[in-house]
Order: sequence, then structure tokens, then C-alpha cells
Amino acid sequence: MVVITGLSGNEIFCLRKHGLTAGDLVIGNSVISLGLISSIGSGLKTLVGGEVHQITKIIHEGRHRAYARMLEEAKHHGGVGITGVSNELIFHGTNVEFLAIGSCVYREGKKTRDFEFSTSADGQALYCQLDCGFTPKQFVFGNVAYSIGVGGGLLGSLKSLARGEIKEFSRIFNQTRHLALQRIKSEAREVGANAVVGIKTSILPLGAMQEMVMIGTASHHPLLPDVYRQNPIASDLTNEEMWNLINQGYMPVQLVLGVSVYSLGLLGGISSFFKSFVRGEIRELTTLIYEAREEALKHIAEDARRCGADQVVGIKTYVYNLGGGIIEFLAIGTAVKQMPDVRTESENLIPQAIIRDQDTFINTADTTSAVSLNQPTNSSSILAIVAGLVFFVFWLIFIFIRFVHR
Repeated sequence: MVVITGLSGNEIFCLRKHGLTAGDLVIGNSVISLGLISSIGSGLKTLVGGEVHQITKIIHEGRHRAYARMLEEAKHHGGVGITGVSNELIFHGTNVEFLAIGSCVYREGKKTRDFEFSTSADGQALYCQLDCGFTPKQFVFGNVAYSIGVGGGLLGSLKSLARGEIKEFSRIFNQTRHLALQRIKSEAREVGANAVVGIKTSILPLGAMQEMVMIGTASHHPLLPDVYRQNPIASDLTNEEMWNLINQGYMPVQLVLGVSVYSLGLLGGISSFFKSFVRGEIRELTTLIYEAREEALKHIAEDARRCGADQVVGIKTYVYNLGGGIIEFLAIGTAVKQMPDVRTESENLIPQAIIRDQDTFINTADTTSAVSLNQPTNSSSILAIVAGLVFFVFWLIFIFIRFVHR
């Protein structure tokens, strides 16, 4: 029987080093409509801002249904595990499809009834995890749907008249991002893991809201202290980076992040506007962005101190223009701690584990009418179309009423 797999040649090579062979591609999905009741409930929630619990729950349940169906398909194939698990949102008109995809693997090519693991790591990343001493248990995720809210927006707009941090926005953004982290660690605890490795974070637009989702692999490392059974370590390092650190005796202990939302202020905005007509440094913007960056890094330092880390590595920084002279600065990284007993099984990482696969199918037809269904940004355009249709219907009713009363 022909095996149809999503694994590349490099991934297959790496997995064979650990006695695993490629199996079939496995898929699970679930299609839902958000519905009028949920839309009304979430609409009321967006007035005050923060997490929109109804939407978080709907998306969480949809993702789990898709994952469960993919899992059943893998067990039907007799696989020992699934590697390269992804969990996507795809918009079909006003409906949403939750799609889970991965590649089934076998132990030494033999089918089994004893399913052992699922992981978000591809074949190369899984090799690195195993060589670091981690035993994968289950693909896990944590998500949160949230809104700044009309109330928060109005208060933030008033605060934006003055220069400095808008604490209302900073608080909402910080809380929601940490909720996603808490939930992915909670799923890891439920399966008896003491670590979540290879975390990837995405922020997806959902109309007037956003969803932040973290995916990773709940794993177990035998040399981690018992304290991490209740508070699993979390790392957003690539598995190759993690291998290099563990090889030197450093263990990731916590994903840390910090958010700061700052306003240029009315007077500062006017001043920088006029200065933009003249060459030279705009001191207002320079100082504002510097202060926002420093504030976000302070949040990261506080997180690192709380978990007793020695260093914070792999920091990535992002600056977003929220409009109206308001900017968001986001910093994210992984806190690490020296653990002398921790080492990799191999002294050197094999080349096949770090060679990046190259795309051999290139699509540059961006000007065609074809649209990729894997782009979650469709939601904004869908809502815009619906709003336009509603406005058009009300306009027709208005014209009809005026015509009748003549």
C-alpha cells in the first residue's frame, strides 16, 4: 500500500535515527457558524473590552474537535504517533472550518494499537526534542479571544491626549497574552507533562476582535525538578536553539513576554507633525518609542526574576502602530536557567536536523481572483461585506417608507 505523507526527506532521515518511520497524512476538521446568539453576546462584551469568553470557548471546542478526529484517523492507521500537527482556522463565507493536519508515524514500520504521542514538531524538530531528553506526550494549545472594547477605547482616547503609557490598553494586552500561556500549560499538566516546548504564537484577526493562540508539545523530561509538574516549563525557542542551550547545560524554564502601549499625546503629535517637514531627528518619537521599549522589557525582566532564571534569550520585539499617535511594543523571549546535570544525548547535531526544506512550488499569481482560504484575515472582509449589505437593506426600507407616505 502506498504511503502518502507530509514528511520531507530530511524529516524521514531524522525520524529513522530514533526508530520511527513515515506514515500517512492524517486530517481532522470541524465546520461551525458563530451564530446570532453568540454574536450578540460577544458584541455586548466588546463594550467593556478584555476576553470574549463565548468566542474563546467556541474556537477552543472547534479546535479540539478537529484534533480529536485527526487522532482517531491516526489510530485507525495503527500509528504510534503524529508529528507536525497544525491547527488552523479557515473561513468559508460566514462559516469557520477548524482544520488539524499531521503525519502519522510508525515504530520500525509496524502498526500498533498503543498510540503514544502527538506533537507540533516536524520530523527535524522532534529529533532535537528527543535528543534533548524530552519524551513527547501530546499536542497542546492555549487560546484567548479578546477585544480592547468601546469603553476601553474611549478611555484610552482620552488618555491619548496626554503623553505616556495608556495603562488600560497595556493591562488588557498583557492579561490576554498571559491567559493563552496559562491555558497551554494547564493542558500540559492534565496529561502529566512537566514541559511545553516548541511554542509558536499567532495573533489572528476575528472581525472587531483578535484571537491569540499558542501551540506546542507537552513533554516530559526526567531530570526536571518536581516543582515543574505543577508549573511546566514553557519555551518558544526553536528546537535547534533549545538543543544548543541544553548541550551547554542551560534549560528553558519560562516563556516571558511584555507589552507596553504608549501615546505620543496631542501636543507631542502636533509638534512631531510640524517637525516632519524638516530634516533631522524627531525627538518626541525617539523618546516615545524608547520608553515603550524599556517598559516592555521591564515586564520581561519581572517574569524572569519570578521564575529564578539566569538569562532571557531569543527576545523578539514587535512595534505596532494602533493609530491616533498610539503605539504598542511587544517583547517575547524564553527565560533559561543553568542545570548542570542536563545534557544532550549526542555531542553534535546531525546536519539533516538543521537543513531547511526549500519550497519547490512557487505561486506569484497574487493579481488573480483566487484567494487562499488559509488566510484568517478573510474575516474582516466578510464582516465588511455583511455590514454593507445590512446598510443597503436599511436604505431600501427607508426609501420605501418615504415613497409610501407621499
